[in-house]
Amino acid sequence: MTHALTPDLFHGALEVEATARGVRPHRLPQAVRERDADAQLLGAQAQPSGVRIVVSTAARHVELVVHATRQALGGVQRLRGAVDVCVDGERRSTHVLTGGDLVDVDLRTGSTATTAGPDDHVVVDDLPAGEKVVEFWLPHLEQVDVVALSADADLRAVAPSGPLWVHHGSSLSHGSNASSPTRTWPAVAARAAGVRLQNLGFGGSALVDPFLARVVRDRPADLLSLKFGINVVGGDVMRRRTFVAAVHGFLDTVRDGHPTTPLLLVSPLHCALHEDTPGPGSVDVEALGRGELRFTATGTPGDTTGGRLTLRVVRDALREVVAARGDDPHLHHLDGLDLFGEADEREHPLPDALHLDTAGHALVGRRFTDLVFGAGGAFSRR
Repeated sequence: MTHALTPDLFHGALEVEATARGVRPHRLPQAVRERDADAQLLGAQAQPSGVRIVVSTAARHVELVVHATRQALGGVQRLRGAVDVCVDGERRSTHVLTGGDLVDVDLRTGSTATTAGPDDHVVVDDLPAGEKVVEFWLPHLEQVDVVALSADADLRAVAPSGPLWVHHGSSLSHGSNASSPTRTWPAVAARAAGVRLQNLGFGGSALVDPFLARVVRDRPADLLSLKFGINVVGGDVMRRRTFVAAVHGFLDTVRDGHPTTPLLLVSPLHCALHEDTPGPGSVDVEALGRGELRFTATGTPGDTTGGRLTLRVVRDALREVVAARGDDPHLHHLDGLDLFGEADEREHPLPDALHLDTAGHALVGRRFTDLVFGAGGAFSRR
């Protein structure tokens, strides 16, 4: 029997849009998508990182049909998206997508070419007998239309329960290079800590935008975290003076809606590319010609004149921001190097010089769980 694709099935999405194929989850509200978001952010928010379909059922067989859209740069693709299936909280299987549409972007002209592909059918057989909760974690780096959901028994929406953690960050939080959606570091931490994740990590778009502050302000939340740095440096969009003022403004806006909610400000993880070299960052064209997707920094190493930002400068600036807000007892700071430092990058080299691999995501997720959700941490419940 086929189940209607109602919004209450989708956890971690802000909105669900009806499309010609089915429904499409969004991680930003329509008003922001129509007025504030540029093409980069529009694409990122339509990639449902942290979004899952959650049902309670006695079914032994469940099938999810999705149609994904992925992007390539000059013919070079990242890892294919995947759907993780969890049963009663335990990951049971990972289904790597093989269908969907491919949009190839020509970096010289900006033109695109689209190759259409079929739907993907995620079939889950031999589920355990009796009532259980089944979760389909949707692909975190591909836009997805959910086409159909069916089973051999009734499917019932599950009401969200437990603390809601809202996190905003960059592509590292979005989950770039993680091999499946429950393996991104925020998902690793949320699942280990037993909290509900609302992932507002957007690749290339953690730019301290005022409209994102309003989104965070207006969302229900029991726990809040913000991670700034790599996109501001890589985009070369600010100097220290404007960055500090923007972060203060962002925090002021969030506090308008969440005056006493635990709020954690996280500084950048270690990334040798931009530790001492400002942006702009760029795709490494030579590597692309070899069929590899890598990134490079085009700034001058060591140049912080005029307030130019590097990751070291950003870390110092964020420490100063938190220190200046000493009247907020619910504001906390976490040095990103405590999550992933220089030695960690040597042990887990960033495969594209910018993003964690799956092992790196697991490491950061475990450390975030221990440092933030553990005893004495900003989100400790003990």
